[in-house]
Amino acid sequence: MFDFSRIRKGASLPVWINWNPKTKNASNQEIENSIPLRVLVLALVIVGIVATDIASETQLSFWAAPLSLLGAIWSYYRRQSRNISVKFGIALLMLVALGAFFERLLGELNDTRLVLAQLLVQLQVLHSFDMPRRKDLGYSVVIGLILLGVAATLSQTLAFAPMLLLFLAIALPTLVFDYRSRLGITEVKVKSKTKQKNLALSLSSYFLLFGVIIISGLGIFAVLPRFPGYQLRMFPVSSNIEVKGNFTGRSIINPGYVRAGNAKNGTDPGVNSTANSENGEPGKVDSSFYYGFNSRINQNLRGEMKPKVVMRVRSQTEGFWRVLAFDRYTGKGWEISRNDKVQTIKRSPWSYQIYLPRPLTVGATKQIVQTYSITSDLPNLVPALAYPKEIYFPTPVIGVDTENGLRAPVGLADGLTYTVISEVPLRDRTLLGLAGTNYPNSISEYYLQLPPKIAEKVRKKTEEILANYNQNSVAKSSKSLNSAYEKALYLAQYLKQNYKVPENPDEFPFLETNEDLVEAFLFKYKGGYPDHFSTVLTVMLRSIGIPTRLVAGFAPGQFNPFTGLYIVRNTDAYAMTEVYFPKYGWFAFDPIPQHPLIPPSVEETQTFTVLQQFWKWVAGWLPSPVTGLLNGLFGSIFSFFTRTFVWFFGLFTKGWFGIIQGLIIITSTAFGAWLLFQQWKAFCIRKALNKLPPMESLYQQMLQWVTAIGLHKHPSQTPLEYAQVLYQHQPFSTAEVIDEICSSYVKWRYGGHEPDLQRLRERFDQLKKTTKKLR
Repeated sequence: MFDFSRIRKGASLPVWINWNPKTKNASNQEIENSIPLRVLVLALVIVGIVATDIASETQLSFWAAPLSLLGAIWSYYRRQSRNISVKFGIALLMLVALGAFFERLLGELNDTRLVLAQLLVQLQVLHSFDMPRRKDLGYSVVIGLILLGVAATLSQTLAFAPMLLLFLAIALPTLVFDYRSRLGITEVKVKSKTKQKNLALSLSSYFLLFGVIIISGLGIFAVLPRFPGYQLRMFPVSSNIEVKGNFTGRSIINPGYVRAGNAKNGTDPGVNSTANSENGEPGKVDSSFYYGFNSRINQNLRGEMKPKVVMRVRSQTEGFWRVLAFDRYTGKGWEISRNDKVQTIKRSPWSYQIYLPRPLTVGATKQIVQTYSITSDLPNLVPALAYPKEIYFPTPVIGVDTENGLRAPVGLADGLTYTVISEVPLRDRTLLGLAGTNYPNSISEYYLQLPPKIAEKVRKKTEEILANYNQNSVAKSSKSLNSAYEKALYLAQYLKQNYKVPENPDEFPFLETNEDLVEAFLFKYKGGYPDHFSTVLTVMLRSIGIPTRLVAGFAPGQFNPFTGLYIVRNTDAYAMTEVYFPKYGWFAFDPIPQHPLIPPSVEETQTFTVLQQFWKWVAGWLPSPVTGLLNGLFGSIFSFFTRTFVWFFGLFTKGWFGIIQGLIIITSTAFGAWLLFQQWKAFCIRKALNKLPPMESLYQQMLQWVTAIGLHKHPSQTPLEYAQVLYQHQPFSTAEVIDEICSSYVKWRYGGHEPDLQRLRERFDQLKKTTKKLR
């Protein structure tokens, strides 16, 4: 045993004796004793975990929230102890969590957000068992904020919004308690009435601050520009899907079609089914699946679909989410004549990226990235903007048909996510009007086909419509229709204005066996159902030698400004006409009534989409003349800002010279803004001084001047105390003038004596001039 009696006075103990956890003063570690602060921090963490659960549809909170609560209670009761063994255990478990994280990371290389969030939750749960100090609570607040941010990036609905508001509501008092704790403020006993008054004042200030933050946040969100394209190149995509068997791409898996007598949901395949009506027989559309997503479609169908959300799309510009196209008209529908010539493309085993073949065109294009999240089962046809060049898809192979449609080996199931990069051609009306009619044989062979029975009749009708326009244009001295583009544009508009969609089925009954859809539409019923308009336009243009095809897909859907997603429903599916222009490729025209003549184009600016949506809502309440005037004004403003933003950020893509140019502009703009701010600040000060009584104004001017020359007056000093101090450190002449102004001010304010303002101003002006010369 060590003999402590042998130690000399003043000698230090050996290290192994001196190191004793019980001899250390735990109070030196800034122990946090505030229960309200600990409760609020725990609430912030739980809100962050629950928000992540809601956004990613996981169940982390079922175990993480109770364990965090247990850890918080343990930390409070053990806050004065060092807990060495517990810390070692926490460190080991954190290493285990890190190992599990790397294992999961290998399977989610393309979208690591949820994996990182799970690691963060696990670390926070372990951290909650060791939070004695205030800064430990600060770490937990940061973790809760990060989890909320991850949830914001994962969320595709407004279900995340209440959690955001709840987090803000808890964060405000948390900051207050944290500040009080840092200042060492403890609860002071006050009278009951005073306490109630203070509580009412605190609540009113809290709700005022909460409201100001919400309004400011929404305002910033509304004017925040949304720039085209993704800034990162790691695109969201689901986990890998194994494909069994040999995928050829020829088969289309559409649950809305029932084949070979296999009844759907126990129904008779000959009744109320799109299956047996593929050849033109009467039938009803499926209530959930669009009839046009198949290699062969029948337009002799009636009925309506029940609306449901099928996918959410994140894209920096809206567009027609194209699914597939048809080249052969059958008389009552369409088919893909070369369905057996689907090209299959495999990806590398270590990447989800697949490069797609793209038709050669000479026109300008714009790269658009889209991420699709499927929310309801769809066929194995992959929606995408026109001319996709890359796709990030979970299957090892993808199919591309002759009409540039994408096909997957499996149906698009609920929960599937994939990303497409498209090189969308820009629509230049002048260039397309000059494209000419020199069509390649590969185009003329497939996209001018018509049934001989109706070809001549439709051609005469089409030429008659165009001739009437040209005669009227000559009479009105306006431009005639000479190009394929102008003819397509006019015919689409003509169908919109002169033919109608039937209000009841009796106005356009089922077609008879030998009856042609286009013929019945133009000459018998003078109208038809929405997709019939597109079929008619496609056939009319073919009849006068313009190559066309029918394209089916989804409209952009409803844009949600809070999530930045387009909400697409099954009822948004419809068909349009695509027209071929030599060298420039295919461009769509929409002849359906109440649809835009030209589908949404990538040329349209989407930088201030949220503000535009808000303006549309406000404009609905204003008179038309006022709306037109404001539309022109705001349109010019937004167009200017958009062009400026695009031009400025484009500088940084032009090499070092562009970067230097951009930095010079930033510096110059910042300096100019600072000068303007100084002028504005001086103007506000002058305006405020002019509103004061003359003596008060002179005194405040004097205080601003002495502050500017480095003689700042401390707030705790009275005017006379300040003047006396100046005598000790400044020249007598300077201190005397300041003392005279201070004394006059005190006599005026507290004694009611009228000062000699003219003399004071003269002496003050002389002092400023003298000081300026000396400096």
